[in-house]
Amino acid sequence: MLDLEVVPERSLGNEQWEFALGMPFSQAVSILQKHCRIIKNVQVLYSEQTPLSHDLILNLTQDGIKLLFDATNQRLKVIEVYDLSKVKLKYCGVHFNSQAIAPTIEQIDQSFGATHPGVYNPAEQLFHLNFRGLSFSFQLESWNEAPKYEIPHGAMVRRMHIYTGNNLQETRAPPMPLACFLGNIYAECVDVLRDGAGPLGLKLRLLAAGSGVGVMADAKVRSMDRSIFFGDSCQDVLGALGSPHKVFYKSEDKMKIHSPSPHKQVPSKCNDYFFNFFTLGVDILFDSTTHLVKKFVLHTNYPGHYNFNIYHRCDFRIPLIIKKEGADSQAEDCILTTYSKWDQIQELLGHPMEKPVVLHRSSSANNTNPFGSTFCFGLQRMIFEVMQNNHIASVTLYGAPRTSSQARAESSGSSH
Repeated sequence: MLDLEVVPERSLGNEQWEFALGMPFSQAVSILQKHCRIIKNVQVLYSEQTPLSHDLILNLTQDGIKLLFDATNQRLKVIEVYDLSKVKLKYCGVHFNSQAIAPTIEQIDQSFGATHPGVYNPAEQLFHLNFRGLSFSFQLESWNEAPKYEIPHGAMVRRMHIYTGNNLQETRAPPMPLACFLGNIYAECVDVLRDGAGPLGLKLRLLAAGSGVGVMADAKVRSMDRSIFFGDSCQDVLGALGSPHKVFYKSEDKMKIHSPSPHKQVPSKCNDYFFNFFTLGVDILFDSTTHLVKKFVLHTNYPGHYNFNIYHRCDFRIPLIIKKEGADSQAEDCILTTYSKWDQIQELLGHPMEKPVVLHRSSSANNTNPFGSTFCFGLQRMIFEVMQNNHIASVTLYGAPRTSSQARAESSGSSH
């Protein structure tokens, strides 16, 4: 049985690990994987058709705990203990729930002190006692008439919630805590830079734990802007983003068969290679000969995709130039985001002329992919990988490689 410390408005955990509000989904999964011998029978719950309308949930069935993650930013929003008989709980080092201590209203008053009167919910038959960042729900099914303010003696806690603020219904996932950065950089947002012909590169707003002399200098999150363009060198990218989490060399180009006259292409002695930035949700492909950027891949990290939880969600914005037909034709600017759906994109860009390429991922030839195939459509020097629920799994940006000076000159010229 887990023995956990409750910290209102912050976390639930012990000396080895803790689930902290604002923690990315991937870090919570990493904790569960590391302690899989202790924490067993974990469920991942999400909406397959409408993943943005419901929280992403990790359900620890053996321990009676649910971790609710915001569907948009995928950070921990609420920690719910729904079965207090399966876990020991303490506050400030003193137990208020264990096999020897029942979580009654008297015990809660003794451990946490006075607070505002509770609120009765007749539909649930639960009395909610709220502290800042913490609430307890008491079962009142044995009483015929609910009390107005005072919870009856002996009432037992049925559920407990840890969250940010004063209102559980209105709470939001807080910014990522400093302790969760772990030396990594994260992208607050990624803007695609482009001209009339197509994408030029990326502008990233990066977040990192502060560094400097002394303790106070580290106690904040720093933000910085970095730009990368097609034609940039490895050194340019390393200088802007730091070292990648992984370098992946392409063994073969499976999309080459769809290019004109693939049999005429001379096989390269060297392989193109990716810089994988998992916490940014971005892959960068370099040409094996010139070592210059030739493609960007932006990952949306939707549940139900084969690569889910490998990448942090890339919150991107792609400006689109829509040309209206007619004598008074004018270009209209629209923004495509991580949360745009494929039918909305087709309304803006028009339907692709060619049928999609069907992409079926699996770890080996004999393995099956339980999530099914995705479909790749090419429009305006971008390839959209579309899931079966109409959401975008990834966007690949490509263009003719150019030198860094040319790209930067074009970008600065278009910004004026």
